[in-house]
Amino acid sequence: MALIFFSFAPTLKAVARDVQKPNILIILADDLGWSDISPYGGEIATPNLHDLADNGLKFTQFHNTSKCFPSRASLLTGLYAQQVGMSESPNSYLENSITLAEVLKSAGYSTYMVGKHHGLENPFDRGFDRYFGLRDGATNHFNPGLPRQGEAVPAQKRPGERIWCIDEDCLQPYTPTSMNFYSTDTYTDKALEYLRTHKDSETPFFLYISYQAPHDPLQAWPSDIAKYKGRYKDVGYEQTARARYERQKKLGLVNHTFKLPEPEYQPWDSLSSSDRLIEDQKMAVYAAMIDRMDHNIGRVVSELKSKEQLDNTLILFASDNGASAEVVEVGNGDIGAIDRWTSLGRNWASVSNTPFRYYKNHSYQGGINTPLIAHWPDVIFDGGRVTEYVGHFVDIMATVVDISSAHYPQKFNGQKIPTYEGTSLLSVFAGETENRVGPLFWEWRTGKAVRVGNWKLVSSSSEDLRKDGKWELYDMLVDKTETTDLASKFPTIVNELVQAYQTWRLRMRPENGLD
Repeated sequence: MALIFFSFAPTLKAVARDVQKPNILIILADDLGWSDISPYGGEIATPNLHDLADNGLKFTQFHNTSKCFPSRASLLTGLYAQQVGMSESPNSYLENSITLAEVLKSAGYSTYMVGKHHGLENPFDRGFDRYFGLRDGATNHFNPGLPRQGEAVPAQKRPGERIWCIDEDCLQPYTPTSMNFYSTDTYTDKALEYLRTHKDSETPFFLYISYQAPHDPLQAWPSDIAKYKGRYKDVGYEQTARARYERQKKLGLVNHTFKLPEPEYQPWDSLSSSDRLIEDQKMAVYAAMIDRMDHNIGRVVSELKSKEQLDNTLILFASDNGASAEVVEVGNGDIGAIDRWTSLGRNWASVSNTPFRYYKNHSYQGGINTPLIAHWPDVIFDGGRVTEYVGHFVDIMATVVDISSAHYPQKFNGQKIPTYEGTSLLSVFAGETENRVGPLFWEWRTGKAVRVGNWKLVSSSSEDLRKDGKWELYDMLVDKTETTDLASKFPTIVNELVQAYQTWRLRMRPENGLD
């Protein structure tokens, strides 16, 4: 069987080029699983995202990098995290690159960002006219700073260390004055403030809303938690996952090529009654966080409608990686409260990533496949369509440059920068193509993968990324959930893909060489 590289030369619908320069709104969730939201089969109430999907486009094979900060770096720059110094640690700056905001300034856009960045620089210094949010990776949702009078001590992994930026000023720590502070609500309040003070309606805007939800700590308003408390204690992991999978089939998201793998969660009846109550509470808070995020997305959409700007705004909703199996436990308060830091855990993370295997940090689909909803009524006419186009966060820069007529320079700040790695999604929006040009690559810690056409080579067995461990080969045309390893059957294809991966790795970090 030959290794096939797909190519195409689409002729875009004329209307896709004739619309006025669009506003661009990117909404990023944090550690959200593929099946958590209702348009992707979830039972959690997300009517606003469902409406965007019903009137837009849903991707079934769109990808992040499996980890927060490399994903965010790729999204902002159109480059792999390895190219911009963000592949190993968030204690880095975006190097050798230009951001979406900096590119869009060349096209006359006003640029705004709220929420999590997860790097060393202040986004205000990287092209955003306004910025309000967490510069770091995770913090208490109710109070990222010091205890306020009359409240319990906020649970923190590293108390007082998290950095918060408000335009050019960065604070360490940042303690909100309002007792009504909650990250998802407050980020949305600030985003709406930016939209309402956007001075010239003839000038397009770029707004990047980078929520912390539903990343741990699991914390939510009691009224939101009450909607879900008790919902999971009698159904457990398997019934929840099976129900999501059945809804995915009805929605046309999955078919026989999305086989449901062997479960990675414990049998629910193996848990004690007290453990079931704890697991129910964790999932109830997690669901409440997603419910609250959807509510706030609805507030932003309503604002665009009121300004008659919704039709000419490209909205992209995605997650920075799959649901997380990482576990952090801090504090003695109730799960969901300000004085308790609790994580979702491996069992529910597996359910959240239904039907895929594994979780955040892995290069299997459970770690890297994100829901992606694209909504743009001026271009996406056939609302509710599902596409199997194979995409990646590196495609966002190419898309933004394409639809905005922005100038992507060869040099920035006097330094030569790489050309973005991705491909514009405009032809996918317009319904002109389903096939990708060229390969995609992943590398994070011990996880690594390469995708060319229908073939995916993936490994997570080596502790040293420079030494190739056991590679697994999957035919993603018929096995999108990676259940049947074909490496021994097609060694020639394995060798070709390994060579492609090694060549990419050398191009990303030429100073390292190869073993």
